Amino acid sequence: MTDYTQAGVDLQAAAKAVGLIREVARTATRPEQVEGVGGFAGLFRIGEGKLLAAATDGVGTKTEVARMVGRLDTIGIDLVAMCADDVVCTGAEPLLLLDYIAVGKVVPEEIAGLVEGVAEGCRRAGCALLGGETAEHPGVMDEGRFDLAGFCVGVVDEDRLLGPHRVRPGDVLVGLASSGLHANGYSLVRRVLLESGSAPLDETPAELGGRALVQELLEPTAIYAPFVAGLARDGLLSAAAHITGGGIPGNLHRVLPEGMGADVDLGAWTVPPIFELIRRAGDVSDEAMVETFNMGLGMILVAPDGALRDVLARARDAGLEVHVVGKISAPSGIRMGALGTS
Repeated sequence: MTDYTQAGVDLQAAAKAVGLIREVARTATRPEQVEGVGGFAGLFRIGEGKLLAAATDGVGTKTEVARMVGRLDTIGIDLVAMCADDVVCTGAEPLLLLDYIAVGKVVPEEIAGLVEGVAEGCRRAGCALLGGETAEHPGVMDEGRFDLAGFCVGVVDEDRLLGPHRVRPGDVLVGLASSGLHANGYSLVRRVLLESGSAPLDETPAELGGRALVQELLEPTAIYAPFVAGLARDGLLSAAAHITGGGIPGNLHRVLPEGMGADVDLGAWTVPPIFELIRRAGDVSDEAMVETFNMGLGMILVAPDGALRDVLARARDAGLEVHVVGKISAPSGIRMGALGTS
């Protein structure tokens, strides 16, 4: 069986690093800081009952797939999604984004293509592309190689802040369908599909219904920020979890108060076929799949039971595929249906 560690990504080491960083970060604070390392976004009080929410992220090794096929105009959408959808988990409306592009050699047309995607992502998220930085790293990065990162800042009224403090037993879990893999798990994807030769990029696997693998792998990450921010402003949510690295169990636990857990019904939605293709090609266990990939849910909203009807109606009005996928209940832990993982 193949897992993320065998693909070169050590999630346990990453978790340990976050713990160490959290301790270091505690030595560099200001009185206005409300929340730092560990949440979906850091929070900073700016007065008049308002908080800034800030998050930073990258696109990971999805950039390598884009490089391999020379398609650079959509990967920037993924960057904005990874940052803005973290920010909106606090209830904040994303206001601005700055990007950072590192390349082995500056090719102006390629840089423009990357930024074209970032600008499109900002339009979808409703935030401004305020600026950025392009760095050329000759001798360190090969020509044609690049990395893409950024950070996003939003603002939220403190009395509308989402998070564990709002979550109550009986709250409902509402899953927003992903547009596919989004931007996580690509080290494992490249190992089991591309490096193994089991599924070349130009192949059209039967599981994908006539769609080329490269189209599936480069499908831009869905951006939920405007929709989620609107629900938060109207008081319809308790919390929101962006399902990125670590999958559903690794992210949903971040919005749970002490002593509370979540029951997730894995049969409540249809898992997109790309995930079964990966599982089968790499002989990846069910547990490893749900701990690595979003499995078809890019965001899980936590809503009071009384707000569920409105949340579902507004999601459908916005053209979003939505599913009721579970509930908040004691004891602590994430209970993943038949898999029994927690």
